[in-house]
Amino acid sequence: MQERDGRSVPEAALEVLRERAVAMHEAGNAQLAIARALGVHKNTVCRWLKGWRVAGAAALRAKKRGRRHGAKQLLDAHQASEVQRLMTGHCPDQLDLPFALWGREAVQALVRARFGVRLALRTVSDYLRRWDFTPQRPIKRALERQDAAIQAWLAEHYPKIAARAKAEGAVLHWGDETGISNQPVYGRSFAPKGQTPVLRRPATRRTLSMISAVTNRGALRFMLYEGALNATLFLTFLQRLVRSAAGKVFLIVDNLKVHKAGKVQAWVAAHRERIELFFLPAYAPEHNPDEFLHSDLKRSLGRRPAARDKAGLESRLRGYLRRLQRQPERVRAFFQAPTTRYAA
Repeated sequence: MQERDGRSVPEAALEVLRERAVAMHEAGNAQLAIARALGVHKNTVCRWLKGWRVAGAAALRAKKRGRRHGAKQLLDAHQASEVQRLMTGHCPDQLDLPFALWGREAVQALVRARFGVRLALRTVSDYLRRWDFTPQRPIKRALERQDAAIQAWLAEHYPKIAARAKAEGAVLHWGDETGISNQPVYGRSFAPKGQTPVLRRPATRRTLSMISAVTNRGALRFMLYEGALNATLFLTFLQRLVRSAAGKVFLIVDNLKVHKAGKVQAWVAAHRERIELFFLPAYAPEHNPDEFLHSDLKRSLGRRPAARDKAGLESRLRGYLRRLQRQPERVRAFFQAPTTRYAA
């Protein structure tokens, strides 16, 4: 009988052959006769019987074939863990690599610099997939951002402000400013494959500015103006905000210089029984719920045809804000994002 190559035989069938070999051996057959009867090499029969004598029936059972998990990998477990740690905790330029983002070339350079191991780009892709790393759009953060100050705001400062507001019957407002254009950044549009849609819009850019304030109760107040915000305009907004409020106003804003102007501080001090200002840590816009209002506004305007003139832009802007004022549940939703839920 022609000898069979065990690599081509299913493992379940090999288990049956091993059991038959043992049975024939116990019946007094020689190893050569067993090999001929089963169609395998005599050394294979010898190896089976040797294993059976050492481990018993367990040596006859089907076994998983192929390389052991992690065998023949260019990076060992410690090196792979170190690369993942560095990628998670640092940007490439922080590790003196000439890249801004973690692309395959950056990972390739990191492995070579740290461990002297050369990986092909395809191999880098295999490692990233194995580690469950996916390509993602980074969140932008300012270099000047102070994370310790932000954590102190979330854990200490804001809870004290909220407690004071509750004790004094004040309502917390979150304020911010933004600019609106008739040429917003548009999203995507469906079209036949290979036929990129053409979007026509006015060549003349029209802009308008807005300052607004929202509460976690769903209230929205806003004021439109042209140009950059100055102390006079900010004071006008504060005066309107105080007049429209039933009780005391606690207004939380960012660290814009206008918010801390001398005439603003003097007016607020003179009306301390009606309003107080508090300031977010620098470069922490994601912790201001009013920023989510601005994002929602720009997405909404971006889905509509562009305004041809400033009057049209103002009309659409007011229309959106008036509708939002009649939908307090949408305003409250700005406080449900992971970074603003602390203020809900």
